Amino acid sequence: MILNKNLILSDSQAITATAISGNVIQWEGVDIAPYEASAIARNLGAGTPIPLLIQVTETFLTLTSLTITLETAANAALSSGAVVLASSGAIPVADLVAGYRPAFTRFIPDAEMKEFFGLRYTVGGSNATAGKITAAVATEVDGR
Repeated sequence: MILNKNLILSDSQAITATAISGNVIQWEGVDIAPYEASAIARNLGAGTPIPLLIQVTETFLTLTSLTITLETAANAALSSGAVVLASSGAIPVADLVAGYRPAFTRFIPDAEMKEFFGLRYTVGGSNATAGKITAAVATEVDGR
């Protein structure tokens, strides 16, 4: 598995309350040089399954469950016209141990893709007192 630092969504991010990933990736309209007059549109392979690594790196404590959704939106806060592309469903705290990976490991970009995408971590029950996740777009995901 090869990771690119620009495609890491969460780098051992502590998830103690509902939050979005520490990094949200801009999917289109990126300037590639300071002298460009306008953003350059790009197509990153619509319709091609993209591997996604999501792994618990520190065991979670005190919450009831965690739901992880892959979302796309018109802004980096994932709050403007957000669309859910994939969801883990509610993962019980008993499963949220170091090394655990949720079932969805690929997503397929399609017409619903907006300019930004990232993950949303929704805590069920009490806020967590411990628990971290690493997540990234990868070349492949080992062990699946």
